[in-house]
Amino acid sequence: MRRRSKIYAGLAAAIVPVTSVIMALGGTPASAAIGGSGPYPADYETSATLANHTIFRPQTLPSERLPIVVWGNGACSANGLSQGNFLREIASHGFLAIANGAPNGSGSTNAQMLTQSIDWAVAENSRQGSKYYNKLDTSKVAVAGFSCGGLEAYAVSNDPRVTTTGIFSSGLLNDADDYQLRRLTKPIAYFIGGPSDIAYPNAIDDWGKLPAGLPAFMGNLNVGHGGTYDQPNGGEFGRVATLYFKWRLKGDTTAGRNFVGASCGLCGSQWSVQQKNLTLDDDTPPTTPPPTTPPPTTPPPTGGTPTCTAVYAVQDQWNGGFVANVSVTAGTTALTGWRVTLTLPSGASVSSLWNGVSSGTSGTITVANQSYNGRLAAGQATSFGFQGTGSGSGATASCAGS
Repeated sequence: MRRRSKIYAGLAAAIVPVTSVIMALGGTPASAAIGGSGPYPADYETSATLANHTIFRPQTLPSERLPIVVWGNGACSANGLSQGNFLREIASHGFLAIANGAPNGSGSTNAQMLTQSIDWAVAENSRQGSKYYNKLDTSKVAVAGFSCGGLEAYAVSNDPRVTTTGIFSSGLLNDADDYQLRRLTKPIAYFIGGPSDIAYPNAIDDWGKLPAGLPAFMGNLNVGHGGTYDQPNGGEFGRVATLYFKWRLKGDTTAGRNFVGASCGLCGSQWSVQQKNLTLDDDTPPTTPPPTTPPPTTPPPTGGTPTCTAVYAVQDQWNGGFVANVSVTAGTTALTGWRVTLTLPSGASVSSLWNGVSSGTSGTITVANQSYNGRLAAGQATSFGFQGTGSGSGATASCAGS
């Protein structure tokens, strides 16, 4: 059980002075300058068609298409320059980085603004006459954020257009929000300020609850909650975040070697590193090793019809909604895939689902495995979950294997 309320009561109090410092040091003149250490000096701009956002981009758009990074600021601040040095650094390496909030704006942001950023970038890439026409790689999108902005990133990480999620000095506030972890299907990375970071316990708690098989990286740099965003080019957080996005969004395996393996580039450095299911050439490894071929002296395994069982359980119910989990277990024969038929009670519907691919939202729906959790050894189990509206009581589930 999380000790979230006490932790974030302190965080709420601490965020104000921290972000005030960030805004003071990195949010005005320095952020307005063209720069970054990458090959494409970057600056920021605004767009009348994307109100209350700040767009960081190379001053001269390169011939290569730009992957997209959408960003939620610390304290959910509506000042789009709050982490300006950091985002300009990322943009200078050939990315379009869009922050919630206008330059030097005031007030607060919300997760929907990250979705607006993705929508806008996709639209501009396809709009003839746009400076971004066919200049963006809309198949490569990262959603990320610092502190409160990390919570915004979690909230939209299940958008099917998202390629990877970046959580910077953040973690979910309450156990009731854990469904946001269970629905993760794309690689995730945590960049935390070490044990002195007030969000550290929350991030560690989230790390322990990630879905089995999900590719994940965690790096802790002992600088506290404020990170290094206000330093020139975003400091060490800017350097490492850029490497991560170059790997995940551009396929740069040289950058990826900083995160993968026992001798990774960040291993044994000032960073404390944890890894799960990471390989350089496959974002979503299977949850179980592929079956081995038996030696010649062993009789071949006997065939059988693949079977499986599905057990449905409501994990949380409130007035008007619920969260449910379905456990899928292989029978006496290994599976290469599974499909669950789920009959929901009258008036109930699925609003979001994780660790499965669904067809339909109400009545009788089917949920098939994701690419990484379909292969199950005999007797092995996996699960998927979903959030729904209405009452979750009385649903039934059956499973077919392949």
